[in-house]
Amino acid sequence: MKAKSIKGKSTEDIKQAIDNSISDGFTPTIAVLFISVKQDRKTICELLDSKNIDVLGSTSCGEFINGHQSEGDIAILLLELSKEHYTILYEDIADESLDDTVSRLANNALKQFTNPSLIICSTGINLKGKLFEGEKLVRNLSQNLGPDKIFFGGMAGDDWTMKGSFVFTNGKETNYGLVALVLNSDKITLKGMAITGWKPMGIARIVTKSKGNLLYEIDGKPAVELYLKYLGMSDKIAENDFKIFEELSIEYPFIVERDNNETVLKSPMNIDSTEKALFMDIPMPEGSKFWFTHPPEFDIVEEVIEKATQLKKDSNEDADALLIFSCAGRQPILGPMATDENEGLAEVWETPMAGFFTYGEFGRVLNGKQNFHSGACCWVTLKEKI
Repeated sequence: MKAKSIKGKSTEDIKQAIDNSISDGFTPTIAVLFISVKQDRKTICELLDSKNIDVLGSTSCGEFINGHQSEGDIAILLLELSKEHYTILYEDIADESLDDTVSRLANNALKQFTNPSLIICSTGINLKGKLFEGEKLVRNLSQNLGPDKIFFGGMAGDDWTMKGSFVFTNGKETNYGLVALVLNSDKITLKGMAITGWKPMGIARIVTKSKGNLLYEIDGKPAVELYLKYLGMSDKIAENDFKIFEELSIEYPFIVERDNNETVLKSPMNIDSTEKALFMDIPMPEGSKFWFTHPPEFDIVEEVIEKATQLKKDSNEDADALLIFSCAGRQPILGPMATDENEGLAEVWETPMAGFFTYGEFGRVLNGKQNFHSGACCWVTLKEKI
């Protein structure tokens, strides 16, 4: 497999970058495309389609390649791979159930290859303001593909507008659905991991009352009151202070316990003043055990790079390409360290890279099972077997 990463601020930039990349005989068959909602993604797709390049596309909250990070632009990883080794599947959920849609995608992947692995992008928030159920996608996909199958990816962003995100492929687009690059694992190896970096603070807490995404009580006390006290804010927060609240909640999510000693970050999105409850990005069922958090410290990038370096050493393999799905919340919290993190991973693997800032991530922690993540840096390498 050959790979090149390109970037641009316009369709003309991308046209020129593609022409430059193929001038030496490079013949890409796949474009993994991360693009701002401000850009003309339809025209970009038509350009790629005219060159017989299959598209796996997602809108973003910022995009990056080796040596470059932007907001509002376009980033593409071009891959030259035999069409016998992959397919791209697209699903518009529309009025169907998520479970049925994911099951169909999984079954189609298994029909294509007996041992498939996936790079998958889902929408993050649709035009009706509904958040995509990432945990349900991962659970259903794992059940239908089998627990040993590997998939990595992320949920589309929309530059933090929260008005509607999109995934797309050649000639098709949806604000509520999925697109997946399905690879033959007998020919292509995926290796990667998900890391958050947040640390628990204080004692464990228990959810004592919740319903769906609404969190009412923690340890038998009002969740809003307890969370605002933890943030050092008054429980009499005014409605016009919600923006401040939302900015803080990105930095101070909850670390929630789940199976196999793994954890996941779950963040309060805002306060439902009518219900007097926290509205969570991911539901927290009653009985959930969690901790308040310390924000990431300066050693977070070192941890990410060290674990990547160790995985490369242990596997004794290089990579043909690298994709990074990093939570949109990492950029405002980590600042320049978010760039250091992405660049550091590219330097470890010494390969073309592209990625974007997401509304949620799909992948595995080291030696863990497939899971949905929030607040994580989730990266994956692709390597064609000789």
